[in-house]
Amino acid sequence: MPTVTLSALLTDATTRLTAAGIPTAEARTEARVLIQHAFSLTREQLILRPDAELDATFLEPWLLRRAGREPLAYILGEREFYGLGFRVTPAVLIPRPETEHLVEVVTGPLAPDHGGIHAVLDIGTGSGCIAITLAKLLPDAEVWATDISEAALEIARENAARHGVHVEFCLGDLLAPLPPEQCFTVIVSNPPYIAPSETSTLEPEVRDFEPHTALFDPALGGEGLSFYRRLAREAPARLLPGGLLAVEVGQGQDKAVARLWRDAGLVDVAITLDLAGIGRVVSGTKL
Repeated sequence: MPTVTLSALLTDATTRLTAAGIPTAEARTEARVLIQHAFSLTREQLILRPDAELDATFLEPWLLRRAGREPLAYILGEREFYGLGFRVTPAVLIPRPETEHLVEVVTGPLAPDHGGIHAVLDIGTGSGCIAITLAKLLPDAEVWATDISEAALEIARENAARHGVHVEFCLGDLLAPLPPEQCFTVIVSNPPYIAPSETSTLEPEVRDFEPHTALFDPALGGEGLSFYRRLAREAPARLLPGGLLAVEVGQGQDKAVARLWRDAGLVDVAITLDLAGIGRVVSGTKL
């Protein structure tokens, strides 16, 4: 079997990933991660044993997948979100750091202050990362989550069990699968907000591997706002007085969504910026 030093393997893997179009710094980091997982090495072993002899064939399947631009999270089967590990597959959107701002809005200064958060709904839950994180942070709250994909809900249920929380998962479109009398203190969503016309601008990792139902505005000729319009029409009626409706938005959509919230009668409408200074979360309160 062909053996090479760890140092040589890292150099070769980085070169191949860079040649596949992955930026050099990112390629080197991901090469390290793939080697660690392929050979069950700790970070310390990776650093302290550059001359260790390894069988390169063990890395090859992992490397081929990443060079084909399959997302690293799908190869590893896991992504961290808000300090928690979540199982991910191509059935679910990969959790992003930007979405953590949605959790912070719900649990921070903008959160309802009328006796606490009693019931939370996460619409389009995917991996369950938002709902499960909120269930961990708000142990006294009843947490519900909906999704149109049974495959996604299966992953979400696994993640909830992994983290020892109960979430009421429901299969269906937006609020449709919920009991008609059920109202919430908080409704959150990271809905599909990419316009189909922007498909060609996306990285292959997103365009070719992540679920399109979780990415793209489904309306014919949609500009990315269809789900926000539906939420503005349907969600306020399911909020308790003083309840919060908070959503993640795409770049440049914050002001349009804020107008929808105001037109729907919500007050204290706020835009929360991400670390890059981009309007990332729009929230509003029901009177």
